[in-house]
Amino acid sequence: MFYVSVALHSSTDLNGEEVPMSKPVRHRNKWRIRWFDADGHRRSKTFSTYRDAEKALAMYQVEAERISVGLSPKPAPKKTFDDLCDYWLEHRTTRKKNSKDDRSVINASLRPHFKGMDLSEVTLEDVDRFRRLRCPNEHDTKLTASERRRRGIISVKTLHNHLTVLISMFNLAVDLGWLDSKPNIKKPRLIRADFSYIRSQDDIQKFLVAAADEDEGVFELYYTATYTGMRAGELSGLQWGDVSLSRRLITVQRSYDSTTKTDEIRYVPILDVLLPVLRAWKVRCPSSMWVFPNKVGHMHQPSSRVFQETLQRVRERAGIPYRFRFHDFRHTFASHWMMAGGDIYRLQKILGHKSIQMTERYAHLSPDVWTEDYGIFEELPLQDAATVQLPR
Repeated sequence: MFYVSVALHSSTDLNGEEVPMSKPVRHRNKWRIRWFDADGHRRSKTFSTYRDAEKALAMYQVEAERISVGLSPKPAPKKTFDDLCDYWLEHRTTRKKNSKDDRSVINASLRPHFKGMDLSEVTLEDVDRFRRLRCPNEHDTKLTASERRRRGIISVKTLHNHLTVLISMFNLAVDLGWLDSKPNIKKPRLIRADFSYIRSQDDIQKFLVAAADEDEGVFELYYTATYTGMRAGELSGLQWGDVSLSRRLITVQRSYDSTTKTDEIRYVPILDVLLPVLRAWKVRCPSSMWVFPNKVGHMHQPSSRVFQETLQRVRERAGIPYRFRFHDFRHTFASHWMMAGGDIYRLQKILGHKSIQMTERYAHLSPDVWTEDYGIFEELPLQDAATVQLPR
């Protein structure tokens, strides 16, 4: 109670001089209070009734006194959501490899919704409102991508990504001292869809034969993707200096003109099925630098037709009825590696997965995966299993 009595009777101004504290005074049809905060700045606020104003004045005086003697922490500075966006884009996004992703999420989605709001006033209700507006059919798994685009809404996966950025931004605000606490945001649980891949050796052969009818280098690019599991950016940035035909090893150290996805160098073996194709291609390759150059001898870009339109044209010409993306060559390599009895830990190293859990989604394709389990139950002591009477 000592601090209460001190705060109610006196405070200090910016010069450190003691001044008497005012009582609520009439201000038009309301009551105004004035007090000095913990930094010695004069503050004011109005209330509808004298009683509310008197209570608030006592509370603010006590709070200022407690902060000034170190019994309470200083309140977080007044910052808006726009301030947080600006700080994030300047100091965090620039550190990321794909900074345009964060910029797109913030400028097209987060900033428009929370624009002008004080950070301390953003509640879980505000986040839930954003969630409903951007993804009203969060639990509707049957909604197609074209239908979502037509209605201007996002998928659950995209919502998950947006909330990931938002949570990281609020964590940063707490670290900066701009917030004392943050809303307890829960991201939607994602159900991992099964991966696509070229399912049979026959389909692989049909596809690669069809690819041979395309421009020079297309067949070799698709062939290498099929038998290395390398990503589009890694194949685009691959240089002949990274390929050792004598040691039968590919050094994967870049994606397009940047580092790899995991920022780590890895090594991919040149398998027997790939070696003669790369040997022949090195002799005919029009570039002495890039292993898979574009038509003008430069590096392919993410928007290159060979990764999209050309791929689907070859697939249709090969008569393969199911669609797949260029990234599905990676799944194709991993799937057929496991189906051929390959070691899952070596596959992890080849693909560059940091954890074995990522690689284990291909484990069910191993021919021996269920071998030890086939006889787990004892056989029924019957001469003819067909005589078993099933309960109705």
